[in-house]
Amino acid sequence: MPAASGPPFLCGLGLRGAYGAALGSQRRLNVFASILPMVAATSSGSSSGSAVTSLLFLVLMVGALYMLMIRPQQRRARAQRALQQGVEEGDEVVTIGGMYGTVTEVDDDNVTIEVADNIELRFVRSAIARKLVYDDDDQSEDEAEEEPEEQEADEAT
Repeated sequence: MPAASGPPFLCGLGLRGAYGAALGSQRRLNVFASILPMVAATSSGSSSGSAVTSLLFLVLMVGALYMLMIRPQQRRARAQRALQQGVEEGDEVVTIGGMYGTVTEVDDDNVTIEVADNIELRFVRSAIARKLVYDDDDQSEDEAEEEPEEQEADEAT
């Protein structure tokens, strides 16, 4: 297999042989020509202002990264730890594997969950994904809406 001529980074682009080498040198000139104004701006007399601007931009980017990615993840992790530590007997939970059940026993690190009649499984606390909470208000509103309809039907007969 013949060795590729030109710089190694051009071989990955499929630019081989004399044409590739010539085209590669043209591309290198274009890259250097685009970088040259940036280098000239940083090496001019106002380098201290440019350095302060660059540093300020870097600090703002790190702050945005922290606010948008790291902080929400820490908040979710804190809420998940609180949920796992707050599990009590009688709570209905879902495990990370998708098992639904009712907590029957709680130890320091383990939780026993009843998934069906007389079927209990033991899990570590960290396997609990979420608690199931049912709103009684939603059920009572649905029942309240159904009652007038039933009364109207009784009055019509």
